[in-house]
Amino acid sequence: MSSTATEVLVVGGGQAGIAMSEHLGAYGVPHVVLERERLAERWRTARWDSLVANGPAWHDRFPNLEFRCDPDAFPTKDEVAAYLAEYAERIGAPIRSGVEVTSVTKNIGEPGFRATTSEGTVDARYVVAATGPFQKPVIPPVVPGSARVHQIHSHDYHHPGQLPDGGVLVVGSGSSGVQIADELRRAGREVHLAVSPHDRPPRRYRGRDFVWWLGVLNKWEAATPPQGAQHVTIAVSGARGGHTVDFRDLAAEGITLVGSAESWEDGKIRFAPDLEHNIAQGDHNHLSLLREADAYVERNGLDLPAEPEAHRLRPAPECVTNPLRELDLAAANVTSIVWATGYTQDFGWLKVDAFDEQGRPRHRRGISSEPGVFFLGLPWQSRRGSSFIWGVWHDAKFLADHIMIRRSYRAYGSVEEPAVL
Repeated sequence: MSSTATEVLVVGGGQAGIAMSEHLGAYGVPHVVLERERLAERWRTARWDSLVANGPAWHDRFPNLEFRCDPDAFPTKDEVAAYLAEYAERIGAPIRSGVEVTSVTKNIGEPGFRATTSEGTVDARYVVAATGPFQKPVIPPVVPGSARVHQIHSHDYHHPGQLPDGGVLVVGSGSSGVQIADELRRAGREVHLAVSPHDRPPRRYRGRDFVWWLGVLNKWEAATPPQGAQHVTIAVSGARGGHTVDFRDLAAEGITLVGSAESWEDGKIRFAPDLEHNIAQGDHNHLSLLREADAYVERNGLDLPAEPEAHRLRPAPECVTNPLRELDLAAANVTSIVWATGYTQDFGWLKVDAFDEQGRPRHRRGISSEPGVFFLGLPWQSRRGSSFIWGVWHDAKFLADHIMIRRSYRAYGSVEEPAVL
């Protein structure tokens, strides 16, 4: 591939790139998908060994292919990778693996873009950045790298035996942090869990998974995060058949809950005084959804058995009412910190005018301010479900439709259209 040309270059061979390829292929649009590693590599190697999907198989999938497992089960990471590979083969996606895109620039004086890759150049009329939301692991600058404690991001965590003997501090209370903390505790480790702000939906309520409730209550279609936040972590788990996350249960199992990691000094980590508030806010989110679900059942006369016990919360444990504000890691024999603190986007290769002053994509529903450049797989790209397998499929359809509209203008002979923003 020393030098080639295509109409659409799709960068990224995960769920977003596959979905984009399906819609472009259905329209007969020439395109190529470049993936620097293997197809769905993040599912294969950038997850811990016991990870399962957070949504049941019947829900978190593309519309045209079911998982090869019980619809109510939570597919393993390997099953998700196999599913994506099967789907790509079924639609004949033109994916070229092992090809890294190092830069994309706008052509001067002529339409389109030129991509420089590890195997040559690609000229394309349109470029879709489909690298997804999980690009660059983020570790907050709290504990210096020189500290005498093993630090690892959840991106690189695979199993308890990977960590040195001793206790573990897990930072982050989203799905990853909760599941890793639980796994480590079940492996016999002493675990502290730093609880950050989060949503805490029920895993199942009145016989339905929470993804069903979000659907019938129209919450998947929410266009912006709650309270205008960029991202709110969701404490929900598909592990061990799926269960509602309750931090009281984690404390009862021996996990010590602490507030958000705040600062470091002389081998001691300090925690913010926000633990009780964060848990209370998660409880509020949990109970609010239950009340909305109850109202929906009553309004529609559904035969779904009531669960009054789900509304009752046990008293807060001692570690919440009288929280630790400081932890001497050596004294507590905490030898590792697992940072389950999410990711940031990395579009350093995309050298076009499509970003704001903070380097964030400037777009509307994935259509960027640089005509001909599109984003796919961003959190909240068009709705709450945009970063899920099914959500990215619908966003890809919207972008493919937009590309077809632009092709129709080109067919008439018009010049390049102005920016959309």
